[in-house]
Amino acid sequence: MDFSVVGQKIKELRKNVGLSQEELAEGICTQAQISKIERGDVFPYASTLFLISRKLGVDVNYFFDIGMTPRLDYVLEVGRQLQLARRNMNYQEMEEIVRSEEENPLFFNNNRNLQILKWHKGIYQYELNKDIKTAEETLRNSIDLTHTTDKIWTEREIEILLTLGVMYFEEGMLKKSLEVYEEVKSHVETIPYLSDHTIKTRLYYNIARALTRLGEIKQSNNYCKSAIEWCIYKDNMYLLGELHYHIGYNYELEEEYSKAIKNMEKALIVFELQGDDKFIKYIQKKILEIEEAKNQKI
Repeated sequence: MDFSVVGQKIKELRKNVGLSQEELAEGICTQAQISKIERGDVFPYASTLFLISRKLGVDVNYFFDIGMTPRLDYVLEVGRQLQLARRNMNYQEMEEIVRSEEENPLFFNNNRNLQILKWHKGIYQYELNKDIKTAEETLRNSIDLTHTTDKIWTEREIEILLTLGVMYFEEGMLKKSLEVYEEVKSHVETIPYLSDHTIKTRLYYNIARALTRLGEIKQSNNYCKSAIEWCIYKDNMYLLGELHYHIGYNYELEEEYSKAIKNMEKALIVFELQGDDKFIKYIQKKILEIEEAKNQKI
Protein backbone atom coordinates (compact mmCIF):
# COMPACT_ATOMS: atom_id res chain seq x y z
CA MET A 1 0.00 0.00 0.00
CA ASP A 2 1.46 3.36 -1.06
CA PHE A 3 0.52 5.65 1.85
CA SER A 4 1.90 8.75 0.15
CA VAL A 5 -0.41 8.36 -2.86
CA VAL A 6 -3.43 8.07 -0.56
CA GLY A 7 -2.33 11.16 1.38
CA GLN A 8 -1.79 13.16 -1.82
CA LYS A 9 -5.26 12.22 -3.07
CA ILE A 10 -6.88 13.21 0.24
CA LYS A 11 -5.11 16.58 0.01
CA GLU A 12 -6.21 17.02 -3.62
CA LEU A 13 -9.86 16.18 -2.87
CA ARG A 14 -9.84 18.38 0.25
CA LYS A 15 -8.67 21.38 -1.76
CA ASN A 16 -11.16 20.63 -4.55
CA VAL A 17 -14.10 20.88 -2.14
CA GLY A 18 -12.60 23.93 -0.44
CA LEU A 19 -11.89 22.49 3.00
CA SER A 20 -8.98 23.42 5.24
CA GLN A 21 -7.17 20.73 7.19
CA GLU A 22 -8.95 21.94 10.33
CA GLU A 23 -12.37 21.64 8.66
CA LEU A 24 -11.63 18.15 7.36
CA ALA A 25 -10.36 17.08 10.78
CA GLU A 26 -13.43 18.40 12.65
CA GLY A 27 -15.27 15.51 14.31
CA ILE A 28 -12.72 12.99 13.01
CA CYS A 29 -9.22 13.61 14.36
CA THR A 30 -6.76 16.45 14.92
CA GLN A 31 -5.50 18.87 12.26
CA ALA A 32 -1.97 17.56 12.95
CA GLN A 33 -3.13 14.04 12.17
CA ILE A 34 -4.60 15.16 8.83
CA SER A 35 -1.31 16.87 8.04
CA LYS A 36 0.63 13.66 8.74
CA ILE A 37 -1.81 11.61 6.64
CA GLU A 38 -1.53 13.99 3.68
CA ARG A 39 2.30 13.87 3.85
CA GLY A 40 2.20 10.07 3.88
CA ASP A 41 3.88 9.90 7.29
CA VAL A 42 1.08 7.76 8.70
CA PHE A 43 -1.84 5.77 7.34
CA PRO A 44 -5.19 6.36 9.07
CA TYR A 45 -7.22 3.70 10.83
CA ALA A 46 -9.97 2.23 8.61
CA SER A 47 -12.63 4.03 10.67
CA THR A 48 -10.81 7.35 10.28
CA LEU A 49 -10.39 6.83 6.54
CA PHE A 50 -14.10 6.03 6.26
CA LEU A 51 -15.06 9.30 7.97
CA ILE A 52 -12.60 11.25 5.79
CA SER A 53 -13.99 9.65 2.63
CA ARG A 54 -17.55 10.51 3.66
CA LYS A 55 -16.65 14.14 4.25
CA LEU A 56 -14.86 14.29 0.88
CA GLY A 57 -17.78 12.64 -0.94
CA VAL A 58 -16.05 9.48 -2.18
CA ASP A 59 -16.32 5.75 -1.46
CA VAL A 60 -13.74 4.58 1.08
CA ASN A 61 -12.69 1.78 -1.30
CA TYR A 62 -11.40 4.48 -3.65
CA PHE A 63 -8.50 5.17 -1.29
CA PHE A 64 -7.62 1.50 -0.89
CA ASP A 65 -7.68 1.07 -4.67
CA ILE A 66 -5.54 4.10 -5.37
CA GLY A 67 -3.06 2.99 -2.72
CA MET A 68 -2.68 -0.37 -4.43
CA THR A 69 -2.81 0.82 -8.04
CA PRO A 70 -0.79 3.70 -9.47
CA ARG A 71 -2.62 5.52 -12.26
CA LEU A 72 -5.96 4.32 -10.94
CA ASP A 73 -7.62 6.98 -13.09
CA TYR A 74 -6.32 5.21 -16.22
CA VAL A 75 -7.50 1.79 -15.02
CA LEU A 76 -10.95 3.18 -14.22
CA GLU A 77 -11.20 4.76 -17.66
CA VAL A 78 -10.34 1.46 -19.37
CA GLY A 79 -12.99 -0.22 -17.23
CA ARG A 80 -15.52 2.44 -18.22
CA GLN A 81 -14.76 1.96 -21.92
CA LEU A 82 -15.18 -1.80 -21.59
CA GLN A 83 -18.48 -1.33 -19.76
CA LEU A 84 -19.77 0.91 -22.57
CA ALA A 85 -18.65 -1.60 -25.18
CA ARG A 86 -20.43 -4.35 -23.22
CA ARG A 87 -23.70 -2.44 -22.89
CA ASN A 88 -23.62 -1.37 -26.55
CA MET A 89 -22.73 -4.95 -27.58
CA ASN A 90 -19.69 -3.61 -29.43
CA TYR A 91 -17.59 -6.74 -29.07
CA GLN A 92 -15.05 -5.81 -31.75
CA GLU A 93 -14.17 -2.66 -29.85
CA MET A 94 -14.05 -4.68 -26.65
CA GLU A 95 -11.47 -7.01 -28.21
CA GLU A 96 -9.36 -4.07 -29.40
CA ILE A 97 -9.32 -2.51 -25.90
CA VAL A 98 -8.38 -5.79 -24.19
CA ARG A 99 -5.62 -6.60 -26.68
CA SER A 100 -4.13 -3.12 -26.34
CA GLU A 101 -3.96 -3.39 -22.52
CA GLU A 102 -2.97 -7.04 -21.98
CA GLU A 103 0.76 -6.20 -21.76
CA ASN A 104 0.23 -3.05 -19.68
CA PRO A 105 1.89 -3.51 -16.25
CA LEU A 106 -1.03 -1.69 -14.64
CA PHE A 107 -3.09 -4.76 -15.51
CA PHE A 108 -0.87 -7.85 -15.63
CA ASN A 109 0.84 -6.90 -12.33
CA ASN A 110 -2.47 -6.51 -10.50
CA ASN A 111 -4.96 -9.41 -10.40
CA ARG A 112 -7.98 -7.21 -9.74
CA ASN A 113 -7.20 -5.09 -12.78
CA LEU A 114 -6.27 -8.11 -14.90
CA GLN A 115 -9.64 -9.62 -13.99
CA ILE A 116 -11.39 -6.79 -15.83
CA LEU A 117 -9.58 -7.68 -19.04
CA LYS A 118 -10.07 -11.44 -18.65
CA TRP A 119 -13.79 -11.00 -18.00
CA HIS A 120 -14.30 -9.03 -21.19
CA LYS A 121 -11.99 -11.33 -23.12
CA GLY A 122 -14.32 -14.21 -22.23
CA ILE A 123 -17.27 -12.15 -23.46
CA TYR A 124 -15.84 -11.37 -26.89
CA GLN A 125 -14.47 -14.91 -27.29
CA TYR A 126 -18.05 -16.10 -27.13
CA GLU A 127 -19.82 -13.27 -28.93
CA LEU A 128 -17.38 -13.06 -31.85
CA ASN A 129 -16.41 -16.72 -32.20
CA LYS A 130 -19.25 -18.55 -30.40
CA ASP A 131 -16.51 -20.52 -28.64
CA ILE A 132 -18.34 -21.40 -25.43
CA LYS A 133 -15.61 -23.78 -24.20
CA THR A 134 -12.79 -21.23 -24.46
CA ALA A 135 -15.01 -18.43 -23.13
CA GLU A 136 -16.04 -20.53 -20.12
CA GLU A 137 -12.41 -21.34 -19.34
CA THR A 138 -11.44 -17.66 -19.58
CA LEU A 139 -14.30 -16.56 -17.32
CA ARG A 140 -13.53 -19.25 -14.72
CA ASN A 141 -9.87 -18.24 -14.75
CA SER A 142 -10.81 -14.59 -14.32
CA ILE A 143 -12.83 -15.45 -11.20
CA ASP A 144 -9.89 -17.45 -9.80
CA LEU A 145 -7.64 -14.36 -10.04
CA THR A 146 -9.30 -12.85 -6.95
CA HIS A 147 -11.46 -15.59 -5.47
CA THR A 148 -10.11 -16.82 -2.13
CA THR A 149 -13.09 -18.40 -0.35
CA ASP A 150 -16.44 -19.88 -1.37
CA LYS A 151 -18.06 -18.20 1.61
CA ILE A 152 -17.83 -14.70 0.15
CA TRP A 153 -17.95 -13.59 -3.48
CA THR A 154 -17.19 -10.06 -4.65
CA GLU A 155 -19.71 -8.22 -6.80
CA ARG A 156 -17.44 -8.47 -9.83
CA GLU A 157 -16.96 -12.23 -9.35
CA ILE A 158 -20.74 -12.56 -9.16
CA GLU A 159 -21.12 -10.52 -12.36
CA ILE A 160 -18.64 -12.75 -14.18
CA LEU A 161 -20.54 -15.84 -13.05
CA LEU A 162 -23.78 -14.21 -14.24
CA THR A 163 -22.12 -13.60 -17.62
CA LEU A 164 -21.40 -17.33 -17.87
CA GLY A 165 -25.04 -18.13 -17.10
CA VAL A 166 -26.17 -15.84 -19.93
CA MET A 167 -23.81 -17.63 -22.34
CA TYR A 168 -25.32 -20.99 -21.38
CA PHE A 169 -28.76 -19.50 -22.00
CA GLU A 170 -27.74 -18.26 -25.46
CA GLU A 171 -26.44 -21.76 -26.24
CA GLY A 172 -29.83 -23.22 -25.31
CA MET A 173 -28.37 -24.90 -22.22
CA LEU A 174 -31.31 -23.72 -20.14
CA LYS A 175 -31.04 -26.02 -17.13
CA LYS A 176 -27.32 -25.34 -16.86
CA SER A 177 -27.93 -21.59 -17.07
CA LEU A 178 -30.51 -21.84 -14.27
CA GLU A 179 -28.02 -23.78 -12.13
CA VAL A 180 -25.55 -20.91 -12.53
CA TYR A 181 -28.26 -18.31 -11.82
CA GLU A 182 -29.19 -20.15 -8.62
CA GLU A 183 -25.53 -20.11 -7.60
CA VAL A 184 -25.37 -16.38 -8.34
CA LYS A 185 -28.53 -15.84 -6.32
CA SER A 186 -27.03 -17.62 -3.30
CA HIS A 187 -23.92 -15.43 -3.49
CA VAL A 188 -25.96 -12.23 -3.85
CA GLU A 189 -27.92 -13.14 -0.72
CA THR A 190 -24.69 -13.31 1.32
CA ILE A 191 -23.74 -9.72 0.48
CA PRO A 192 -25.18 -7.35 3.11
CA TYR A 193 -25.06 -4.36 0.76
CA LEU A 194 -24.95 -4.31 -3.05
CA SER A 195 -23.08 -1.35 -4.49
CA ASP A 196 -24.46 -2.11 -7.95
CA HIS A 197 -28.21 -2.57 -7.51
CA THR A 198 -28.61 -3.71 -11.13
CA ILE A 199 -26.91 -7.05 -10.43
CA LYS A 200 -30.05 -8.33 -8.71
CA THR A 201 -32.27 -6.87 -11.44
CA ARG A 202 -30.23 -8.53 -14.18
CA LEU A 203 -30.18 -11.82 -12.29
CA TYR A 204 -33.96 -11.96 -11.86
CA TYR A 205 -34.55 -10.89 -15.47
CA ASN A 206 -32.28 -13.63 -16.79
CA ILE A 207 -33.89 -16.24 -14.54
CA ALA A 208 -37.27 -15.15 -15.91
CA ARG A 209 -36.09 -15.54 -19.51
CA ALA A 210 -34.83 -19.06 -18.87
CA LEU A 211 -38.04 -20.05 -17.07
CA THR A 212 -40.12 -18.79 -20.00
CA ARG A 213 -38.10 -20.94 -22.40
CA LEU A 214 -38.78 -23.92 -20.13
CA GLY A 215 -42.52 -23.17 -20.12
CA GLU A 216 -42.57 -22.08 -16.46
CA ILE A 217 -44.59 -18.94 -17.17
CA LYS A 218 -45.97 -18.31 -13.68
CA GLN A 219 -42.53 -18.56 -12.07
CA SER A 220 -41.10 -16.33 -14.79
CA ASN A 221 -43.68 -13.64 -14.07
CA ASN A 222 -42.99 -13.89 -10.35
CA TYR A 223 -39.30 -13.17 -10.91
CA CYS A 224 -40.16 -10.26 -13.21
CA LYS A 225 -42.49 -8.79 -10.59
CA SER A 226 -39.86 -9.21 -7.86
CA ALA A 227 -37.33 -7.44 -10.09
CA ILE A 228 -39.79 -4.59 -10.72
CA GLU A 229 -40.35 -4.21 -6.98
CA TRP A 230 -36.56 -4.09 -6.53
CA CYS A 231 -36.24 -1.40 -9.22
CA ILE A 232 -38.89 0.71 -7.51
CA TYR A 233 -37.35 0.15 -4.06
CA LYS A 234 -33.93 1.24 -5.33
CA ASP A 235 -35.36 4.03 -7.49
CA ASN A 236 -33.60 2.61 -10.54
CA MET A 237 -35.14 2.21 -14.01
CA TYR A 238 -32.53 -0.19 -15.39
CA LEU A 239 -34.33 -3.06 -17.23
CA LEU A 240 -37.71 -1.80 -15.98
CA GLY A 241 -39.06 -1.59 -19.53
CA GLU A 242 -37.70 -5.02 -20.44
CA LEU A 243 -39.28 -6.56 -17.34
CA HIS A 244 -42.76 -5.19 -18.13
CA TYR A 245 -42.31 -6.31 -21.73
CA HIS A 246 -41.35 -9.82 -20.64
CA ILE A 247 -44.46 -10.13 -18.46
CA GLY A 248 -46.51 -8.99 -21.44
CA TYR A 249 -44.75 -11.55 -23.64
CA ASN A 250 -45.51 -14.30 -21.11
CA TYR A 251 -49.20 -13.37 -21.08
CA GLU A 252 -49.19 -13.33 -24.87
CA LEU A 253 -47.87 -16.91 -24.87
CA GLU A 254 -50.78 -17.90 -22.62
CA GLU A 255 -53.21 -15.97 -24.86
CA GLU A 256 -54.17 -13.64 -22.02
CA TYR A 257 -54.16 -10.76 -24.44
CA SER A 258 -55.66 -8.02 -22.25
CA LYS A 259 -52.97 -8.56 -19.59
CA ALA A 260 -50.34 -8.77 -22.31
CA ILE A 261 -51.38 -5.40 -23.77
CA LYS A 262 -51.51 -3.78 -20.32
CA ASN A 263 -47.91 -4.76 -19.57
CA MET A 264 -46.70 -3.91 -23.06
CA GLU A 265 -48.16 -0.43 -22.60
CA LYS A 266 -46.29 -0.07 -19.31
CA ALA A 267 -43.09 -1.09 -21.07
CA LEU A 268 -43.81 1.45 -23.80
CA ILE A 269 -44.12 4.26 -21.23
CA VAL A 270 -40.73 3.36 -19.74
CA PHE A 271 -39.00 3.25 -23.13
CA GLU A 272 -40.61 6.56 -24.11
CA LEU A 273 -39.23 8.14 -20.93
CA GLN A 274 -35.81 6.72 -21.79
CA GLY A 275 -36.07 7.89 -25.40
CA ASP A 276 -35.35 4.40 -26.75
CA ASP A 277 -36.76 4.69 -30.29
CA LYS A 278 -35.81 1.14 -31.28
CA PHE A 279 -37.93 -0.47 -28.56
CA ILE A 280 -40.72 2.10 -28.88
CA LYS A 281 -41.40 1.19 -32.50
CA TYR A 282 -41.09 -2.52 -31.82
CA ILE A 283 -43.51 -2.49 -28.88
CA GLN A 284 -46.02 -0.29 -30.69
CA LYS A 285 -46.06 -2.87 -33.48
CA LYS A 286 -46.30 -5.69 -30.95
CA ILE A 287 -49.33 -4.12 -29.24
CA LEU A 288 -51.13 -3.88 -32.59
CA GLU A 289 -50.39 -7.57 -33.27
CA ILE A 290 -51.72 -8.62 -29.87
CA GLU A 291 -54.85 -6.50 -30.30
CA GLU A 292 -55.45 -8.20 -33.65
CA ALA A 293 -54.98 -11.64 -32.06
CA LYS A 294 -57.37 -10.63 -29.27
CA ASN A 295 -60.04 -9.54 -31.77
CA GLN A 296 -59.70 -12.78 -33.73
CA LYS A 297 -60.13 -14.78 -30.53
CA ILE A 298 -63.36 -12.91 -29.78
